[in-house]
Amino acid sequence: MRLLPVVVTVSLTVALAYYVYIPLPDAIQEPWKLMMLDAGFRTTMHLASLKSWLGFDHYITSIRRSSDGFEGMMKGLSSSESGAGGVMPGVKVSDITFAGVPVRVYEPPAGGEGHLRRGLMFFHGGGWALGSAKKGSYDTINQMLSDELNTVVVSVEYRLYPEVHFPVPYLDCLAAAKHFLSPEVQARYAVDPERVAVAGDSAGGNLAAAVAQEISTDDTMSVKFSVQALIYPVLQALDFNTPSYLQNQNIPILYRHLMVRFWLQYLGADLSLQSQLLANNHSSLHLPNITPELRARLDWTVLLPPKHKKNYRPLIVEKGSQGAGKEVPGLLDVRASPLLAGPEVLAKCPRAYILTCEYDVLRDDGLMYARRLQDAGVTVTQEHYDDGFHGCFTFITWPMEFDVGKRALRGYLNWLQNNL
Repeated sequence: MRLLPVVVTVSLTVALAYYVYIPLPDAIQEPWKLMMLDAGFRTTMHLASLKSWLGFDHYITSIRRSSDGFEGMMKGLSSSESGAGGVMPGVKVSDITFAGVPVRVYEPPAGGEGHLRRGLMFFHGGGWALGSAKKGSYDTINQMLSDELNTVVVSVEYRLYPEVHFPVPYLDCLAAAKHFLSPEVQARYAVDPERVAVAGDSAGGNLAAAVAQEISTDDTMSVKFSVQALIYPVLQALDFNTPSYLQNQNIPILYRHLMVRFWLQYLGADLSLQSQLLANNHSSLHLPNITPELRARLDWTVLLPPKHKKNYRPLIVEKGSQGAGKEVPGLLDVRASPLLAGPEVLAKCPRAYILTCEYDVLRDDGLMYARRLQDAGVTVTQEHYDDGFHGCFTFITWPMEFDVGKRALRGYLNWLQNNL
């Protein structure tokens, strides 16, 4: 009988290790930390799905609550570890609205008294369903940027799924951007109208690219963004079989099937279409509305460098499900998929900084967009992290800090310092 506790303990340990362990590329540093982070995220997703199945909260609502609880615990641990927390000295933080859209404004301690400052509008990531402008790493990063670069930062709390679908998040961001770029608001915050950026990560990078395109082509706007900074942006929903989607389909924290689910949620489509999208049946050759010209705008066999094409082959479906394409509203809307914009639109876009990570399903979206912007005559700085993974940009604080995340953040800040 005395062996029973030992057997149970060993069995539980093995089961836990089996659940946590996932094979990762050798280039990823601190693999066990990433595995633990991913295990926590998967557990949260599973529990949220169970609660939803039992008739409690929507699974996204449950994830948000769990994330808030985890963030509160981590903030307490971090404060104990560092002896500090909260707002950086001198940075003024205000929660207000721009054109009816909630925003958090960060004003730096320097400038503003006869000296114009930089301006930056930021859209957070989270699959258009999760995240907040006011919480976690986003709050830390924007405070840091405001302080170090003497910048007025406006972080936008756009509405999310399941409360809304496309195009509402985009329209929230566009309305906030137009308000921020108005001469009256620029003057109020002592922002130099020649030095205003738009930035975002992941789904926020999608929104930043889409808003930058719209503002750039709007002749009624007297002030436009001078630069855009896109952190591993998601830019298209027609091809989920690019080399990066296939290479990294099981790499945390953004799995291929999860990205497809985020797209279906955002576009207000039936989630049962996931398998159709994974097989590219929604973008087959027989669909007349997806013209050869449109397909060329995301042809990775042309747009990607050889080192990223590797030995992959394009998945082109001759005759897929015509219904799948029709049942996904907004699939070809450039406001949802900025990579589909024509060269005449891209040519008017501001200078760009595009950060990509090798072990990220969205890697090729960013690389293709960089190439298309360059082909249109736009100056682009590409920063690629060979040891990076999706989400690393926000993993910069103890206990979930990664060296590649700190390097990515520093690269972003340095580029803005030199280009904005």
